[in-house]
Formats: sequence, C-alpha cells, structure tokens
Amino acid sequence: MSQQVPSTTAPPPVAATPAGGGIAAAIIALILAMMLATLDNMIIGTAIPTIVGELGGLDDLSWVITSYTLATAASTPIWGKLGDMYGRKGVFLASIVIFLVGSALSGLAQDLGQLIGFRALQGLGGGGLMVSAFAIMGELIPPRDRAKYQGVMSAAMGATMIGGPLVGGLITDHFGWRWCFLINLPIGLVGLVLVATGMRLPVRRAQGRVDYLGATLLAFIISVVVLVSAWGGTRYAWGSAMIVGLGLAAVLAVAGFLLVERQAREPVLPLTIFRVANFSLATVIGLLVGFVLFSTMTFLTLYQQAVQGASATNSGLLLLPVLLSMVVVNVIVGQWITKGLRLRTVLLVGSALMTASLFLMATMGTGTSRLVAALYMVVLGAGMGCLIQGTLLLSLDSVGMRDLGVASSTATLSRTVGGTIGVAASGALFAHQVQQSLAAKGPEVASAVGGEAGQLTAVGMARLPEAVRVAYEHAVADGAQLVFVAAAVLSVAALLGSWFVRQRALAPTPTDVP
Repeated sequence: MSQQVPSTTAPPPVAATPAGGGIAAAIIALILAMMLATLDNMIIGTAIPTIVGELGGLDDLSWVITSYTLATAASTPIWGKLGDMYGRKGVFLASIVIFLVGSALSGLAQDLGQLIGFRALQGLGGGGLMVSAFAIMGELIPPRDRAKYQGVMSAAMGATMIGGPLVGGLITDHFGWRWCFLINLPIGLVGLVLVATGMRLPVRRAQGRVDYLGATLLAFIISVVVLVSAWGGTRYAWGSAMIVGLGLAAVLAVAGFLLVERQAREPVLPLTIFRVANFSLATVIGLLVGFVLFSTMTFLTLYQQAVQGASATNSGLLLLPVLLSMVVVNVIVGQWITKGLRLRTVLLVGSALMTASLFLMATMGTGTSRLVAALYMVVLGAGMGCLIQGTLLLSLDSVGMRDLGVASSTATLSRTVGGTIGVAASGALFAHQVQQSLAAKGPEVASAVGGEAGQLTAVGMARLPEAVRVAYEHAVADGAQLVFVAAAVLSVAALLGSWFVRQRALAPTPTDVP
C-alpha cells in the first residue's frame, strides 16, 4: 500500500454513497460539470471576433480569456481544501452556482469591461468544477474502479474539446454570441439538480479555521505566474520593471507561503503530502505534461496554418488525431487499470510514447504531408491519454481520503501552471528561431515579413512574394522544430520521473490511514 499522509485535524472519513445507490446519476452530474468547465473556453474562442465587433475594446480582448484562466487557476487549490474541510457536495454545489451566475451575467454584459469582470466570476466557479468532480469521484469510487470512470469522464471531455469550436461557431452564427454563455444555464441546472438530489456525501466540520493568509498568498503566486507568462515578451519586455517586479514579488510570496503553511493548523496546501514520493512525482510529471501538451498543441496549429496552408478552422480539425487518440486510450487504459495494470507501467508507456512522438515531430518540415503529421499526432495523443489518466490517479491514490480535494486540485493546478509556462517559454523559443531563420535568408526577407513573424495566417502569407513566402515557411518549420525538441527533452524528464514511481496496482476498495 502506498504511503499516505492524512490531515491531522479533520474528522474520520464517512462512507459516501449516492442516494438510492444510483451511481449513474452521480457520474452524470460530474460529467456535466466537467463539460461545463471544458466547453466554455472552447466555445468562446470562436465567438471572440463577433464579441469585439459588438462591444469594441480590441486592445483588451485577450482579457476575455485571461480573466477566466486567472480566476480558475487562483481558486483551484482553495476549492480543493474547502471540500476537504467542509464536505465536497456543498462546495461542488457552490461552484456550480457561481459558474452559472457568471455565465448569465457574461451573456448580459453591455461592454467589454463588464464581460471581463463577469468572466472572472465565471472562472472563480470554474475552478471548483473540475477539482470537486475528481475529488468526489475519488470519494465515491474504489481506487481500482476510478480509472474506469475517469476514462468515461475523459471521453466526455474529449468530445467537448472536439465539438466545442464547431458548436461555438453554430451558436454565434445562428443565435448570437450571448448564447455561448447562456447555453451553460440549462446544462448546469441539470447538473445542479442531480447533485442536490442524487448524491449523498458526508458533511464535515473542520476543527481548524480556514487558512485565509495561505490561500491569499497562494492565489497571488499563481496569478503572478499566469500574468508573467501572458505578458512577458509581449506586452512587456522580459527585462522590464513590471516583469522583474512581479518575479521578485512572487519569490517573496513563496517564502511567506512556506512559512505560513508550516504554522497553519489547517493549511490550504499541506506540505506534508509532498513527503509521499509518488505524490511529488505525480505533481512534477503533471507539470511537465501540461507544459508539453499546451505548447505542442499551440505550435502544431501554427505549423499547420503557416507551413501546410490550413485555414484556422481546418487547423482545429487537423488536431483531431491527438484528441481522438487521447480519448480512446484514456478509456482503454482505464479498463486495464481496473483489471490490475500498474500505474508505473501506465506512466512509463505514456512518457515513452510522448517522447517518441515529439522527436518524430521535430523532423517535420515544409515537405511533411498531413498524413504523416497525423500519424505522429496519434502517438502523441496516446501518450497524453496514459499520462493524464495516470498522474491524476496516482495523486488521488497517494493521499488519505481526507486530502482528496487537495490532491485533485494540485494535479489540476500543476497541469494548468505547466501549460501556462509552456506556451510562454515555447513562444519565446519559437519567435527567436523564426527571426534567426529569416535573418539568415537576408535583410530583404526579414523586412518583407516585418513584425508579423510567427503571426501570419494562411491568408496573410498568400500576399507575400513567392520567395519570401517560401523562406517564411522554412522559418516557421524551424521554429516549430525547436519547440518540439524542447518539449521532447522535457518528455525525457517525465520518463525519468515515471521510472522512480513506486510500482503498484490500485486497491479494489478505498483506503485511508486512521
């Protein structure tokens, strides 16, 4: 049995059972909540041009997405801890209500400033949806069976990611962009009713008080990481006073956070759980997976548009091999884990597949066909399916029942932070390589492209002279190759981390340390 570290102040866990023994209603409610969290940004992305056309505010457009992401990331660990302290059902219901209120207000926004504020409120609720869903699954389902149900939930999320942009386009064209937010209301209300009436979970009364100072410091640290990643090299230079100041503030906040958490009676992030080697490894591997997944998907899309000539819509469809492979493998691996497949094996296979796919992608150039690229993406999706499944299950299985919320939030947060850092770091690598490649072709090529290097669409490239267009395609291919090589190196690190995971199969029944 894996080493487990329970909270010292929470009461003993009480068996959780769905009302009437109906596990199906509980799982449907969790799936609906996770689909809400996943679907939102998928739909909104396609509506952004229409929103700007009606509300204006082009300069602050990115904050429609950033405000949601920032609020989600900052609130994730707090929701997890509140669930551990006071019971997951009430916290889950509260997060759904906040998300739905934010959705309704976003759909009624009259200017971009209102929309950004309401999106932050929506993100605050969204931070609790995914975390609570995974923690409730961990409380309702025996460890070995969690993989099977998580596979089903991941399949629903994958379908949402695939269909989200298409649904968003249809809603925007036929009903207006406001319904991209309002569509959440009927879905969320169904989930709300199912949770309220079809799920019975223990209500806890924590003896300690909420760690407000620790929660504030942690939210600040996460916010700074997101802002530095979003602003660095774009709105502000990396060496600017703003970025350096934020970095120093984050360092001081981390030091203060560690000091507060050691003294808090009910810390928002118990540092003792990191003494469990498997939990720490799962967190690090999850961070690396987030880095690789988000950066790779971002620059695969750009490569397909700039080098392979795909439109924005088609480039999204060309990512289907990754998403479909990820969903299928998630479901299959979940079934195998239920039958006794060990998590270390899942992580090793996933890391190996991810590493192999990225080294293959690093060979893609201007002459690579879409079929070959799709085959490489299938391998990447298979690796990601194993790793996303494995890291979450390993996190949940490495702690006691009392800390499932913290484990779930840490696993979710590590991927989010890794992805945020990954996109920023990969963007810097990509832009530098593209500029270097263009400069090597001669000053006339670099000047013809101008400051749009790395941002030209297929339409913009069609306006370039033939020689410049070819040079630009090669430069983008070079930049994408560098990103894939960097991601492959991090995949090797994930492979090494997986090697040190303690080999074991999941227990058939819930376990905890009294």
